[in-house]
Amino acid sequence: MSDGSTEHIKKFVFTSKYNAQGNPQEEELEVFIPEKRVNWKKSSGNWGWDALPGIVAAKCGAKVIISESALLPKSLAHTKRSCQLNNLNLSHQVQVTGLTWGLLLSNLDNLGPLDIIIGSDCFYDPTVFEDILVTLAYLFEIYPNAKFICSYQERSSDWSIEHLLAKWKLRCQIHDTSTLGQSAGINVLELIGPHSIHILEITKLD
Repeated sequence: MSDGSTEHIKKFVFTSKYNAQGNPQEEELEVFIPEKRVNWKKSSGNWGWDALPGIVAAKCGAKVIISESALLPKSLAHTKRSCQLNNLNLSHQVQVTGLTWGLLLSNLDNLGPLDIIIGSDCFYDPTVFEDILVTLAYLFEIYPNAKFICSYQERSSDWSIEHLLAKWKLRCQIHDTSTLGQSAGINVLELIGPHSIHILEITKLD
């Protein structure tokens, strides 16, 4: 049965004034994302954006694991297609795996070395805060040197993860975003507009 979706390929072009060695040299990186517009009876939405940071990292030479909800097989398949469109080898350059916050599946034990776990605006709903942190605590037990870096949009001053960090023996550092992107000529404040955006780094408490 068709899901009523239509696919459009979007091209993103990232430019830099410096090469990988830090020398002045303009470089471009192209990334292709198959965006699906899905029409259901009661709602509609876009698929395709979640894999973008991982694909960029893989095309820059990093060995990457891109995760999508383990409960959404179509989203996992779409993520794999995004990788293939960018000529990324699913065996050597990038791995696509299922990960659902709070669901500690056996595949998390065999991801291989993890240095950085990147999340995008994960703390959008207080009901999932502990699911996220318990999953991170589990991953840090297996990969103790890993760190979790996540953008966070402040939606309510009443929301806090401090007590959950203490419960799961984690610590959180907030990074300054005022100079983020300056070397690439990007004004982050113009991008985020009136929103309050933070960069969080969560690690295992020693």
